[in-house]
Amino acid sequence: MATKEKNFWILLVFILSGLVIGGLIGEIASRSGGLWWLGYAQEFGLSQPVTLDLSILKITFGFTVKINISSILGIGIALLIYRKL
Repeated sequence: MATKEKNFWILLVFILSGLVIGGLIGEIASRSGGLWWLGYAQEFGLSQPVTLDLSILKITFGFTVKINISSILGIGIALLIYRKL
């Protein structure tokens, strides 16, 4: 019998795979004629990396997320498949 912890990790894998596969499909579809709307994306995060200089250690932080319509659909499909398991 699966525990809640295992269910969380399986759910996380399903969501991330839906996000990645959906993102790839969205990038490919954005180059086609009729499915351009699947590639419509919004990007957010740190546009310029932030640098923390501690004299002996210099750390640079940067994080950007680009999500498109196809990624959102991929997450929805992944959640539906997860619920069926």
